[in-house]
Amino acid sequence: MEEIHIQTNSTEETMEIAKRIGEVIPPGTVLVLEGDLGAGKTTFTKGLAVGLGIKRVVNSPTFTIIKEYLGRLPLYHMDVYRLENREEELGFEEYFESDGITVVEWASNIKEQLPSSYIACTIHRIDEDTREIVVQSVGGENIDWIKEIIRNDNSISNGHV
Repeated sequence: MEEIHIQTNSTEETMEIAKRIGEVIPPGTVLVLEGDLGAGKTTFTKGLAVGLGIKRVVNSPTFTIIKEYLGRLPLYHMDVYRLENREEELGFEEYFESDGITVVEWASNIKEQLPSSYIACTIHRIDEDTREIVVQSVGGENIDWIKEIIRNDNSISNGHV
């Protein structure tokens, strides 16, 4: 499984790398976000939304499960934290098969329902400000475009492929 490691040293840096991803993310991409509470999953999604040109405030859809935002591409933001051990079909495949960008927080809770190919981002909290973001290609999903972002960004000097 192909991986990219990115270290950010502030909330602003996490949002900036996510913004740059949002500016070039291909239509139909499913991005799953994992990490402990407070690791920065929603912060990452906020940056992604900025890169997609979304003007609305993005916040965690914890109690609604899915929030939709319109930008250059639609953003479907899912928080499936409360769905642990639920097996029934909830129609996620409609989002996964769309031309929009689907972000799933706590995706391990619905792993049987995930598509066969997606991008996994695990955010590790190193300390109060520092995060390590591990980006992985799952099922052959192409992440060369993310490598290109890192290569062309001098502020991400510690990211490595």
